[in-house]
Amino acid sequence: MHLLLPFFASVLFVCGLIFVKKAGESGSGPLTIMFVANACSAVFFSGFLLLGGTWPAWTLFWQPCVIAVLFMLGLTFTFLAIHQGDVSVATPIFGMKVVFVAVLLTFIGGEQLPTSVWYAALLATLGIGLIQWTGKGKPHHIVLTIVLALSAATCYATFDVLVQRWAPSWGAGRFLPTVFWMVGLLSLGMVPWVQWSRLAVPSVRRVLIPGAVLVSLQAICITGAVAIYGDAARVNVVYAMRGIWGVGLAWIAAKIWGGAEAEHGRQTMLTRGVGALLLTSAVVIVILWR
Repeated sequence: MHLLLPFFASVLFVCGLIFVKKAGESGSGPLTIMFVANACSAVFFSGFLLLGGTWPAWTLFWQPCVIAVLFMLGLTFTFLAIHQGDVSVATPIFGMKVVFVAVLLTFIGGEQLPTSVWYAALLATLGIGLIQWTGKGKPHHIVLTIVLALSAATCYATFDVLVQRWAPSWGAGRFLPTVFWMVGLLSLGMVPWVQWSRLAVPSVRRVLIPGAVLVSLQAICITGAVAIYGDAARVNVVYAMRGIWGVGLAWIAAKIWGGAEAEHGRQTMLTRGVGALLLTSAVVIVILWR
């Protein structure tokens, strides 16, 4: 049943990024969007205190600090990828996170890297190649989007592995609130660059606030699943379904609201869909084929 959490997270993530993309198109910078999202996360994750846990010695507080920095970096790369390119390009690439999780778990556990990872890497490379091929009009833009998305996936993969490793000694009810309070504190450094005037515009708030809330809620689902149940590898396999949602929902949203992705033909979106399917297959292989 715990795998329902990453399933919900995969849908919330894509819906949130669609709103974030719209907020960016309305003139909101990545730092403004990120500040609002992090503020929401700091508030929402406080609810985990009800789960209880143990406050460790102060000498261990570097652990949530490291996790908080990884989350900040991952979110920065995520929003930059969405700001730079299409949701239907970036979201499937984020699915590489589960391959990185499998590799990190293998190295941390001191086990031999399974053959399935190499097959998955080949499929993932083909998937990324297909997605990149759909962006011939602005090749440097699509390559940068892919690099940023891969950077985000790397940060979040390390985040998940360390949460699974460190959270049990604290308890999810102590570790996760501490992590996201630190995220909130780190976000205070963005205050001078927050576009407060944009937040005062109703049309901007109507897309920015839902985007920030949805991104925060998906973080609760995916991070809570890993911290409470462990099983980071399988959790991320289910979460990788966002690659499929990212292509379909982004195109539908652009058709309804307008946007660059609405200009892409069916052939382009179909090619991206195949690329997303290859990436999704890659991450499933990592876990199911030993």
